[in-house]
Amino acid sequence: PPAMLRDQDTEADFQRFLRRVDDVANLLQGLKSPDLAVQEKAIAETEKRLQEQGASREEEEEESRTTVNRTLINTSVRAFPLKLELDGFLAALEKDAKERAQRRRRNEQLADALKEQGNEAFRAGDFALAIQSYSEGLEKLRDKQELYTNRAQAYLKLHEYEKAISDCEWALKCNKNCLKAYFLMGKAHLALQHFTESRQCYEKMLQIDPQKANLVKDCVHKARLEEKRLRDEERAERELQAGSAAASSIQELLQRISSPGHHILYYTGGIRLLAEAVTSCTGQTFFRTNNGFSILRNETVRGAFCAESKSPAEVELCVSLLLLWQAACAGNEENQRLLLAQPEVSAQLPELLSCGTAQLQRETLALISLYSEHDSGRRLLVRHDLSRWLQILLAFVKCTDARADSAMNILSDLAGEERFQTQCRATLSTGVLPLFTQLLVCARQVQQAALARALGVLGRLCADVQLRAQLARSRECWQACLQLLDGCPDASSPGYQQCVFAVLGLMMNLLLESKDTIQDFAVPISGRCLALLNHQDGRIVTRATGVLSRVLPASPSAVEEVLRAGVVKKMLKFLKAGGQLTSSYAIQTLSICTKSSRRAQEELLEGDKRFQVLLRLLDSGDELIVGNAAFCLSQCLLLPGAASALLGSSVVQLLLRQAGGDAHRTSVQQNSAIALGRLCVAEPRHIHQLRKLNGLAILNSSMKYMHSS
Repeated sequence: PPAMLRDQDTEADFQRFLRRVDDVANLLQGLKSPDLAVQEKAIAETEKRLQEQGASREEEEEESRTTVNRTLINTSVRAFPLKLELDGFLAALEKDAKERAQRRRRNEQLADALKEQGNEAFRAGDFALAIQSYSEGLEKLRDKQELYTNRAQAYLKLHEYEKAISDCEWALKCNKNCLKAYFLMGKAHLALQHFTESRQCYEKMLQIDPQKANLVKDCVHKARLEEKRLRDEERAERELQAGSAAASSIQELLQRISSPGHHILYYTGGIRLLAEAVTSCTGQTFFRTNNGFSILRNETVRGAFCAESKSPAEVELCVSLLLLWQAACAGNEENQRLLLAQPEVSAQLPELLSCGTAQLQRETLALISLYSEHDSGRRLLVRHDLSRWLQILLAFVKCTDARADSAMNILSDLAGEERFQTQCRATLSTGVLPLFTQLLVCARQVQQAALARALGVLGRLCADVQLRAQLARSRECWQACLQLLDGCPDASSPGYQQCVFAVLGLMMNLLLESKDTIQDFAVPISGRCLALLNHQDGRIVTRATGVLSRVLPASPSAVEEVLRAGVVKKMLKFLKAGGQLTSSYAIQTLSICTKSSRRAQEELLEGDKRFQVLLRLLDSGDELIVGNAAFCLSQCLLLPGAASALLGSSVVQLLLRQAGGDAHRTSVQQNSAIALGRLCVAEPRHIHQLRKLNGLAILNSSMKYMHSS
C-alpha cells in the first residue's frame, strides 16, 4: 500500500492547501457582497491571482482528490478577458465548483466501496488486505476519517502500534471529536506501555461525551492494571536478581559460621552480616532452606548463647543471634515455628529476659513481640511452658525505658490466651502476687503508665475463674489496691490516674468472687470509692460507682458508712446527668441501700420529688436499670405518702407494662409486680387507673410476689 501522509512536507502541503481554500472562499464572499467597494476590491484581487496562475494552467488532474472539498478558481479562465463582467465571472466559478463537486462524489463512492472491501477483509481476519483497501480508499479521498480509524484498527491487530497512532492523529485532523480515534489511540499507547498517554486519550473521550463514563472507567482501569502488572514484573525481576545474589551470600555466610575453630568475634561478624542478608522474604526462605536454624550446632555459638554468666563478647554474639532471628522470623510463620522448635531457644528465652543485661533483654523482647502480635505466633508461644513469663514480664514495670512498654505489650497479647491463663495458675500465689503487691505499694517509684497496663493485664487474667479466686482471697492484694488508691504526692498526674482507673477495674473483677475476704475490706473500699466520686475524670467516677455497687452487698456496715457520707444524693446526681453505664451502677447502688435502710428510702423520697428520676428509669431500654428502679420504688412505697405522690403520673402504665411480660428477665417482672402491688395497697386510687388499663388480672397475680417479699 502507498505510504501514509505522515512526513513534514506532506503536513505542510496539507496546511497550505487549507489556507488557499479559505482565501478563495473569502474572494467569493467579496464578489457577492452588496457593497460596491468590497466587490471592486475582490475583483482586483481576483484579477491579480488569475494573472499569477496564468502560467500554470497545466495543473494535474490529481488535484481534484484533496483532503478537503476545495473550490479553486479554474485556471482556464485566463482565456477570458481580464475585464470580464462580474456576472460571467461568477458563472464560470460556479461551473468549476460543480465539476469539482461531481468529481468528489465519484471519489466518495469509490472510497466507500474500498472501505467496504476493507471491512470484509477485516471481518475475515485478513488485516493486511484490509489495510491495502483502506489505503486505496485514502488515495481517492484523503479526508475520510472512517478510513483512517478503520486502518488504525487493522494496524492494531497486526501490532503495528506506531502506525495506528499516526492514523488516529490524521483522523482527528478530519474530526477533532472522533471518539473512535481516541479510543484506538489509547489502546495503541497502552500496548506500547505509554500509560500516561493512554489515560489522556481515555480522559479526552470523557470530555467529549460524558455518557461514555462507564467505558472510560473500564479503559482507565485496564490501563492501571497493565501498568501495575508491568511494575510487578519489573520488581519481581529485580527481586529475583537480588535473590540470586542473596542466596549465594547466605550460603557463604552459613558455611563460614558452621566452620569450627574460629574466634568468637569471627562468628559474631558473620552472624551480623547474615542478619542483613535475610531481611527480604526471599532471604528468609533461603535462610530456612539452607538450614539456617541449625546455627546453634556450632559449639562456640551454642556455648555463648546458653552460658549462664556471659562475657561481653558472648553478650555481643547473643545480641547478633537475636537480631538474626528477628530478621528471619518477621512475618514468617514457618520460620517462627522452626525457631521455637530448637530446644535451646525455647529454654533460653526466659533466661535472657531475666538476665539483667539491658541490651539482651531489649532484643529478646523484640523477638518475642514478633510472635505475640499475631494469633499464629501466640499459638506457637503457648505450646511451651510460659508459667514463669507472667512474673518475669511484670518485673519490667520497674524499668524506666522502652523495655517496660514492650513487656506490657507482650503480656496484653498473651493475657487473652486460655493456655497462658492456665499456666499462670501455678506461679500466681508464690511468684506473681508478692511481686504484684510490691509494685502497687511502690507505685510512685515505678513507671506508672506501665503499671496501669500491668493492672489491666491482671484484670484480663481474671477471666479465668481460678486466677480470679486466688487474687480475691489474697489480703495482700486488697491492701495493696487500697494503698494505691490512697494517692501519691502527684495524684493528679496522668500516669497515676491511669493506675487508679486500672486498679478500680481490677477490683470490679475481683468483687465477682465470694465475699469472705471482701467483707473485711468493704468499709475502706467504700470510703476510697466515695472520695473518688468527685474526681474530674468521668471514667474514674464511673468505675468508682461500679465498685460501690458490687462491694456494698457484702457489708451492712459499709452501707451505713456511705449513707452517712451522702451517697443517695450523689447517686441521684449521677442518675440525672450520667451516662447509661454510670446510671446502671448508680441505680444498683441505690437499690442496695434502700433494701436495708429506711434512711436511704427517706432520702430518696426527699431527693427525687414525685419520683421523676425513677419514673424515667422505668422507661429505659436497659432491663437491669428498669429492674433496679422498680425495686427502689417498691422499697420507697413502704413510706407513708410515697404512693400518693405518684397520683396523676404514668407509674401504673410503666409498671404494668414490665410486670405484664414486656420484660424478658423474670426478676424485672417480679420487681415491677411487687412495686405495682404495693402502690395499689398503699394508695387504692391507683386501682382506677389500673382498671382503665385492664390490669386487674396482673395485679392479682402480682400479690403472690408481694406476700413473699
